[in-house]
Amino acid sequence: MYHVIVIERQYASGGNEIGRKLAKELGYKLYDRNLLTEAARALEISSMYIEGLEETHSGGFLFNLSKTKLGGSSNSNSLSMSDKLFQEEKRIIEEAAKQGGCVIVGRAAGYILKERTDCLNVFIHCDRERRIARAIEREGIQASEAEDVLKKNDKRRSGFYNSVTNWEWGNPKFFELCLDSGKLGIDACVKMLLEAARG
Repeated sequence: MYHVIVIERQYASGGNEIGRKLAKELGYKLYDRNLLTEAARALEISSMYIEGLEETHSGGFLFNLSKTKLGGSSNSNSLSMSDKLFQEEKRIIEEAAKQGGCVIVGRAAGYILKERTDCLNVFIHCDRERRIARAIEREGIQASEAEDVLKKNDKRRSGFYNSVTNWEWGNPKFFELCLDSGKLGIDACVKMLLEAARG
């Protein structure tokens, strides 16, 4: 039985929807964008400001921070706001995992929790055409801008992930499961993850 499921995902691959449905089916708590909001609230960061900080990175410090046991630094005043935000997110992720019964979407949670044997690390991907269609339909992106939005968001997510881990975003060797949501469909992905989670 996996008590923690973490999901990394390509933009518009349906990873967030899969995480939400999976959490509901398992009766687990969902941590997605609310994790960012909770971290920002703890740091007293305006909700307007966190938009620009979401899954951004500022360099090598984040990688070093992700490897520290407590995710802290004795001189937090010298940290950038992105670094402080990740430090707080890391604390929340570790606390959530201790409590168990959670699905965490994004935030390099699989790397942060890599020592836990009860954590299932998942990557959701999908072909470009289906992602473009989903971005237009679900995210309200203009058709003329959809491909650029996909590239921008994937670059941002991979940049963040690669900056805080020594893993490679999307590389199958770092994930227990890599699922193609385009070929399998959202509900089939949820069903497979339910079976995997229940062991």
